[in-house]
Amino acid sequence: MTAATHSPLFPQVPESADAVLDGLDPEQREVALALHGPVCVLAGAGTGKTRAITHRIAYGVRAGILAPGSVLAVTFTNRAAGEMRGRLRQLGAGGVQARTFHSAALRQLQYFWPKAVGGELPRLLERKVQLVAEAAARCRVRLDRNELRDVTSEIEWAKVTQTVPADYPAAVAKSVRDAPRDPAEIGQIYAMYEQLKRDRDVIDFEDVLLLTVGILQDRHDIADQIRRQYQHFVVDEYQDVSPLQQRLLDLWLGDRDSLCVVGDASQTIYSFTGATPDHLLNFRTRHPNATVVKLVRDYRSTPQVVHLANGLLSQARGRAAEHRLELISQRDPGPEPVYTEYADEPAEAEGTARRIRDLIAAGVPAGEIAVLYRVNAQSEVYEQALADAGVPYQLRGAERFFERQEVREAGVALRGAARAGGNDALLDDAEDLPAQVRAVLSTKGWTSEPPAGSGAVRDRWESLAALVRLAEDFARAKPGATLADLVTELDERAAAQHAPTVQGVTLASLHAAKGLEWDAVFLVGLTEGMMPITYAKTDEQVEEERRLLYVGVTRARFHLGLSWALSRSPGGRASRRPTRFLKGLRPGSGSLGAAGAGGGGGIERGSGSGRRKRRGPVQCRVCGATLTEAGEMKLMRCEGCPSDMDEGLYERLREWRSEQARELGQPAYCVFTDKTLMAIAERVPGSDGELAAISGVGARKLDRFGADVLAICAGEVPGGSDDEV
Repeated sequence: MTAATHSPLFPQVPESADAVLDGLDPEQREVALALHGPVCVLAGAGTGKTRAITHRIAYGVRAGILAPGSVLAVTFTNRAAGEMRGRLRQLGAGGVQARTFHSAALRQLQYFWPKAVGGELPRLLERKVQLVAEAAARCRVRLDRNELRDVTSEIEWAKVTQTVPADYPAAVAKSVRDAPRDPAEIGQIYAMYEQLKRDRDVIDFEDVLLLTVGILQDRHDIADQIRRQYQHFVVDEYQDVSPLQQRLLDLWLGDRDSLCVVGDASQTIYSFTGATPDHLLNFRTRHPNATVVKLVRDYRSTPQVVHLANGLLSQARGRAAEHRLELISQRDPGPEPVYTEYADEPAEAEGTARRIRDLIAAGVPAGEIAVLYRVNAQSEVYEQALADAGVPYQLRGAERFFERQEVREAGVALRGAARAGGNDALLDDAEDLPAQVRAVLSTKGWTSEPPAGSGAVRDRWESLAALVRLAEDFARAKPGATLADLVTELDERAAAQHAPTVQGVTLASLHAAKGLEWDAVFLVGLTEGMMPITYAKTDEQVEEERRLLYVGVTRARFHLGLSWALSRSPGGRASRRPTRFLKGLRPGSGSLGAAGAGGGGGIERGSGSGRRKRRGPVQCRVCGATLTEAGEMKLMRCEGCPSDMDEGLYERLREWRSEQARELGQPAYCVFTDKTLMAIAERVPGSDGELAAISGVGARKLDRFGADVLAICAGEVPGGSDDEV
């Protein structure tokens, strides 16, 4: 046995079945020993549920109670299934099948199709969007790219809820679901899509489950063969099963009850895809003799984070809330969650970036920090703030703002309108720049009121609305600006964005963060209308929004920041309110709960502490106009005002920055952004104090790069040489 066998990557395989149980807490051990009959594991966030169920399977195999080939463990993502297989191998139970529902069903379908139907299994349609588009065209319905994606999602929802095309409109009405188009119209497209699949002998991923269900229902001999093969079932993330997946699971089981399910109703956040916690909540009704084990020891988060998570659920309502788990942290105490109220969104983004920069300087790896928001359209201001702060970042589950299809299309439309000038009839009634932008973007899907519901249409609207707001801010900062000026500004902003680095702060939506964890998490934009989102109308929808925030809180191991802005832009009316979900939990919001496990904490105001300082207007040092853009504030002048920048110095600074970036293996903006270099070249600082006064040059960068920058400004070679550059 090599030394590598004892490394974290290659742990030693337990010597015996009993050794598999070593290191489990009492409840996890109870799960591992419950090998007979139905078992329901209610596992809170961070409680080691994967550890418990993999050790359960491994113990059963190693003790000779379970044959490896007779166990089928199913979960919802390939990543989770792969992780489970890896853990089972490390525990000496390598022969167990761990798959997603679709993967397990597809294997069975491929094997039994010739026997059940004859011939070859129809070709699997990897992407159904093109066929949905053709179905819509045949129904004489025009769908843009985003509507197409939403209608495709509706068809998927209908199929996993076992709703046929004719019943779709009634099912939508019954579920209080916001359809992206007229339900009758979607029902027609759905029916045509199914017809096209039959005509072309193809199936989609939902058909894999439907056809497997159909074969198992019709062919008892095949069902019996599968049941002889798989005699023990484990289902992870059971709160996320759809009615169709539950039907398949029932057919796999037959009249047996050797089933172990694991889930947490408080983490149900995908109901819009057809997931429902009802099967988890009804498990003990269906299986009265079930063994039920609750895992509540939280090994992920500090007592302070867990206290807030418990407080969130204590206010929840509805059936899922009745089954909530009270988590108990097993970690040493950490810092209290930090609640910060900002005057406006740019201040919130800049303040978050400063906190992140401080954490990185204190030794927290950038890859162990996340900024989580409700919708992807919120990412742009945080991308900009982190870039300005020199912090590397990566986006998860979303395109970068200026790379989004709708933003690119909007840019093309605005550029064309700017080129046409007064010859564009679309702009005839537009009196000012914001009105011109609204007129142009109205052809791309922007409306004065947001669309109902979620999905791609809402995401597209949010992106276009962000461009409208940017135009409004730009016009306030530059009263005489033209559409061509705005296009130039957009081009400069897009060019300033660099590809995200592999090791960087994660920017992600709350949905995309499910199943992940970080040392430090910043939950941003926590205002009414965003959390809960405006289109959460029913009590059930609002409760799912609460659970979404709960999932966000429980992603944090140690540091947790929660913030909101009272207005959208600097100088705006402070009309926003922090989310109702924090009422009674954040300091000063009521009597329910304390700020943390120790009752400390507090709300920081804007710049960080003490009395809230309302951010006053920043004025251009050339013309005196109010500045609203971060880049202009850095330069202390309007983009269009004359610059006294030393062009030669600016180029020398750029060359030096490129060398530094190569040595550090980071993007150039992580050293200094272009705007910071421009500000340095305009002011030509001669001392540490003058350099530190420039926005974008903090204490860390002053210590690291200050001597070099001051040397370049003085006409010297960085590093101490007296030779002229």
